[in-house]
Amino acid sequence: MSAPHEVLVLHYSATGSVREMARLVARGVEQVDGMAARVRTVPRVAPVTEVAAPPVPDDGAPYATHADLDDCVAVAVGSPTRFGNMAAPMKHFWDGTGALWSRGALVGKPAAVFTSTASLHGGQEATLMTMLVPLLHHGMLLVGLPYSEPALHATTGGGSPYGASHWSGADHGRALDADERTLCIALGRRLATVARTLIRGADVR
Repeated sequence: MSAPHEVLVLHYSATGSVREMARLVARGVEQVDGMAARVRTVPRVAPVTEVAAPPVPDDGAPYATHADLDDCVAVAVGSPTRFGNMAAPMKHFWDGTGALWSRGALVGKPAAVFTSTASLHGGQEATLMTMLVPLLHHGMLLVGLPYSEPALHATTGGGSPYGASHWSGADHGRALDADERTLCIALGRRLATVARTLIRGADVR
C-alpha cells in the first residue's frame, strides 16, 4: 500500500483559537482516502527573532520548514487577524519563501486559508483575502468554501466563501460553534479532495 499524500496545515496561533481550527482542518483532510495532514506552526517574531521562541516548540506542532511546503501536495494556511492582515509570524515565514518561488516549487498546488478574529466584524474576510495574495504569487490554486456547504448559510459567527473563520470574542473565550467547526472540517476535506483529483489527473503546471 502506497504512503498517503500529505496536506500541510500551516498555522500561527496566539490564543489557541487558530490552533483548534488547524486541528479541525486536519481532521477534514484525513477524511479523504489516501490523504494525510501534516500540522506545522511558525515561531513568534521579535526585533531579535532568536529571543522570541526556542528552536523547537515546547509543545504542540513542530515549526514549519520550506521542505514541508516542497513535500506536501496542498497547503492550508491559518492565522489570527492583525488589522485585516495575517499576523507577523506567518507573514515573516512567507516572506522567506523566495527560493521556492524562483523555482516554481508551489505552482499548481491547491491552497486554502482560515482565520480567527476577536470581534465579529474585525477583518475576517480582509485577512483571508490578503492571505491569498502570496499564494497567488506562488502560482497556487485557491480553494474556498462553496455555498453548497449548508453551514455557510446558517452560521452566525465565522464562515466565508473565502475560507473558514471564527469569532473568538473580545476575551478570546468564545469556543468554535458547531457551524464554525463544520466549516473548518469541510475546508480541509475539500482541499484534500481537490489535491487528490489533481494528483490523479493531468499536470496543471
